[in-house]
Amino acid sequence: MPAPPAFHDLVDRLDHPVLVVTAAAGGERSGCLVGFHTECSMDPPRYLVCISRENHTFTVAARSAHLAVHVLDRADTFLARLFGGRTGDEVDKFAACDWQDHHGVPVLGGAAAWFVGRVHERIPLGDHVGHLLEPVEAEVACGAEPMAYGQVRTMPPGHPA
Repeated sequence: MPAPPAFHDLVDRLDHPVLVVTAAAGGERSGCLVGFHTECSMDPPRYLVCISRENHTFTVAARSAHLAVHVLDRADTFLARLFGGRTGDEVDKFAACDWQDHHGVPVLGGAAAWFVGRVHERIPLGDHVGHLLEPVEAEVACGAEPMAYGQVRTMPPGHPA
């Protein structure tokens, strides 16, 4: 059954933060801009990030034991465009930015905040797969203002939706 016509209009009005999720497996790195995510348990702490099955990052994340989740500052449009407007099928995004390895996954330099989570479970959710993460390391910069969906809403995606 299709969604009611006003549903997409309603969801477009929500200005939630967007994140960059990075993964690594089998010598391959990947990362993408993610709009579907939420904290879903406080005790034990768990965070759910959803990655499109059409995204290059999906194939790497499916084999990755950990994922890194990055909060971008509102001013950090370079990383948003790099990880949201380009596809890992065509370009090595990590050659264009600073990063360091943490728990086997790339953590982006300059991110306003980040955490690495062990993949606890993968959950099919329609055209996305939810990755339930157990946080194992985190860092937060002071004074950061998270980038919101409204800032990237009109950016052409690096892959089909």
